[in-house]
Amino acid sequence: MTSAYSHTSRQRRLISAVFLAVLLNTTLPVPAAATQAKPDMSVPTVSAPGISATSSILMEAESGAVLYEKNADSKMLIASTTKMLTALVVLDRCDISEKVTIGADFPAVEGSSMYLRPGETLTVLDLLYGLMLASGNDAAVALALHAAGSVEDFAALMNDYAAALGCTNSHFVNPHGLDAEGHYGSARDLALIARRAMTNEVFRTIVSTKYKAVAGRHLKNHNKLLWICPGALGIKTGYTKSAGRSLVSCAERDGMTLICVTLSAPSDWQDHAALYNWGFDTFRCVRISADSAPARSVPVISGLKESAAVEPAESLTLVFRKDEDISLTWELRKFVYAPVLAGGKAGQAVIKKDGREIRVVPLVYKEDVALDETIPLRLMEKLKRQLLGQAAPVNPSG
Repeated sequence: MTSAYSHTSRQRRLISAVFLAVLLNTTLPVPAAATQAKPDMSVPTVSAPGISATSSILMEAESGAVLYEKNADSKMLIASTTKMLTALVVLDRCDISEKVTIGADFPAVEGSSMYLRPGETLTVLDLLYGLMLASGNDAAVALALHAAGSVEDFAALMNDYAAALGCTNSHFVNPHGLDAEGHYGSARDLALIARRAMTNEVFRTIVSTKYKAVAGRHLKNHNKLLWICPGALGIKTGYTKSAGRSLVSCAERDGMTLICVTLSAPSDWQDHAALYNWGFDTFRCVRISADSAPARSVPVISGLKESAAVEPAESLTLVFRKDEDISLTWELRKFVYAPVLAGGKAGQAVIKKDGREIRVVPLVYKEDVALDETIPLRLMEKLKRQLLGQAAPVNPSG
């Protein structure tokens, strides 16, 4: 007669054997959090070209990684680069098709202009083109009055928006950037504003436009980089006698997007061209995202589909020097038993530098895969399913 103890012992040995088989058929190394190497998020310092700007920064747009900076937190006069934030606030509060009528009491505004006339009606989009291409100070005031009722109330919105982006060395009192007490910004803050602005498709389209016919006007973008710098996408020029030449720009090459800011820069066009050439030649991005990841899937056993698609649980962009030894590997289960639930862990993407793990991103199933109940499961498969935490659902009909 077989004792209950012997029967239980055999069950345990069987389960242990199945567990070992599952481990041998599964590729999913998951290091414990306590043993993972601490990620090094800093970008190595590399000698950059000399530039004329008093204050400047070069930033990778997706990650926000700073590749170069010079007095980037200094509070500076920023002239018409202010208008980036003006456009963002307007786009946040107004529909671009809204009509704006220029009143007879519209205030006179000095400096660059799109030459608005009392009584004419334009759309918000028309005024945004006048703001960003012609650098119209009159367009800035018209938009501020339309969006907030007064320049003062609009400036309050600008400051709230900038604070939400993490700007700590900027303050705005008008929508156009003419010199005024208490109106200033820093290169780093302007880069943060530009980074956010370039994620807005309307803004991105406007600032990359070279010429535009608007309400009987023919506007030309003041940003010469659109003509002379490979990959240039915009963004905004600025000048006052006190501020000097200010420039915020964006460029994309080989799938990497950089943002450059120079303040008080006598040779701003040359500064930006030199920093872009250096930045694109020196650095590269490693990305893990649903958009950039190659199509991957895990075979599904006893499912209504043969495989389950996989995607990263989060997006990640890291910047490295091109001469660094960087590897990205995708580690997935060899198979999985149905049912599969979307969001369940399927593996991991691992970035290593010089052979040392610096970042791990979980890979998850994109979709549910139901159990095909017409396929009978053998004892070994049932045990494997239980060990993997994938017990078959209970059939309510018995």
